[in-house]
Amino acid sequence: MTAPPAREGAAPFTLAPPGYQLPPDLRLGPVRLQVSDLDRSLAYYERVIGFHAIEKEGSSAILGAHDDDTPLVELRERAGATPVPRRGRLGLFHFAILLPDRASLGRFVAHLASLGERAGMADHLVSEAIYLSDPDGLGIEVYADRPRNSWRMEGRSIAMATLPLDAQDLASAGGGERWTGAPAGTRIGHVHLHVGDLETAASFYHAGLGLDRVVIDFPGALFLSAGGYHHHLGTNTWAAGAAPATDDDARLLEWTLALPSAKDVADAAQSLTTAGFDVRRDRRDVVALDPWGTGVRLTTG
Repeated sequence: MTAPPAREGAAPFTLAPPGYQLPPDLRLGPVRLQVSDLDRSLAYYERVIGFHAIEKEGSSAILGAHDDDTPLVELRERAGATPVPRRGRLGLFHFAILLPDRASLGRFVAHLASLGERAGMADHLVSEAIYLSDPDGLGIEVYADRPRNSWRMEGRSIAMATLPLDAQDLASAGGGERWTGAPAGTRIGHVHLHVGDLETAASFYHAGLGLDRVVIDFPGALFLSAGGYHHHLGTNTWAAGAAPATDDDARLLEWTLALPSAKDVADAAQSLTTAGFDVRRDRRDVVALDPWGTGVRLTTG
């Protein structure tokens, strides 16, 4: 099959979907997580990640960065929910918290060291990333992007890799200042999912939802974005054969795409419907479940 041509003004490393294309100026909204113990999770996200509770009511809480009431994570308790097994489940691999600058990430690294928290680390060329798991085993990435004008091309692909991170150099970027919580301007940068197969994932997220395929040669993974970003969504088959997360599991319930207008929401919903996927209305929003049961919410903002 011949790949569709890049549309006018598109980044040279992306392939546009065959029909509807999401607007380049979308952003990611909050992620909604199902956890087994709200108080335990809330304590972790406050102490380790540096969030604060914007709102807490009953069995749910909404969290955001300090001095910023933009909702980033919603925790919903299902008492006794089964934690993520070592192999993982189809559904969340990790959600990624984007800090506003490298200095903030440097202070975060020093903060983790002061707590004695274990973390994975990687240099992805386009970004530097720290990897953690919450008390239910839900994956978290905390990262900072390198300037877009520093991203390199390799053929028709953006150069991305998983290389050792120079943690000492990163920590020094913090300027010796103490981490006082996730700073204002912190956002959800991307979501990365375990899926059953990449072709089906592309049918839903590329041909249906309208994300561009980011053309990089990464074994067992497909990355998608809008507006030439390195990825707003990652999908991988590294847990292929595992069962999808269920209502009884700790899991990602849904993630959010905030689009510029109600027309954009309606157009994306129509594209998903035309591609054969079900959507439902939730007030002014639209919610669709991907083939493995993870919800994506389309809203305006």
